[in-house]
Amino acid sequence: MVLAARGRARLDELADELRQLGGPVTVWPTDVADLASLPKLVDATVAEHGGLDVLVNNAGANARGPLDDYAADELARVVTINLAAPVVLTRLALPHLRRSSSGAVVNVASLAGRLPLAHEAVYSATKFGLRAFSFSLADELAEAGIKVSVVSPGPVDTGFIMDDLDSVPDIVLSQPVASADRVAELIVACAADGRRERVVAPMGRYLTTLGYLFPSLKRALLPAMMRRGRRAKARYRARG
Repeated sequence: MVLAARGRARLDELADELRQLGGPVTVWPTDVADLASLPKLVDATVAEHGGLDVLVNNAGANARGPLDDYAADELARVVTINLAAPVVLTRLALPHLRRSSSGAVVNVASLAGRLPLAHEAVYSATKFGLRAFSFSLADELAEAGIKVSVVSPGPVDTGFIMDDLDSVPDIVLSQPVASADRVAELIVACAADGRRERVVAPMGRYLTTLGYLFPSLKRALLPAMMRRGRRAKARYRARG
């Protein structure tokens, strides 16, 4: 197993936990926003472990708030991390996945990729794109026996949400907050069975589908959802 992210300390901590469960774990600090670094990541994985069976694209970035609060290069970085990097990594991994007997790609999207959110326009756009890429590629690679799936969580109890509560749109927290462990379970399940999409939590699947198909219903429900989200946000602030 190869773990890649920007923060070396957290990678080392997780690697130590995984090694206790058995099996080799390699840490490879990488900023996926640097697309030129991605071939080295794939090459190092294959060199260290003799092949590549499963690719999980989980890195994410956001630019919460009005679009004009951000410089163009900040918005481009979100697009690169959330969409360009998964596309490039998948392309680089494909020759190795074709040689695997259990090749799989799992992309982590979001409920924001099922229903667009105000003040998260670029994030929503990239997650819509990642879902479309995943579904299209799943059809493209079906005959090759390579599974392609997408996991679409709502809010997750990590620093991505909890360290930035003031900027998180209230409607995001109208949905149940999942644990990182739960999202990981669904990633593993998708890698195993190739199910096209798993959503966290199931209610989010129905609400986002209805909201996407019936925009007027979304607008009608929005005030109640915002109130629910504000109450949840207050609870998480109190939790510290």
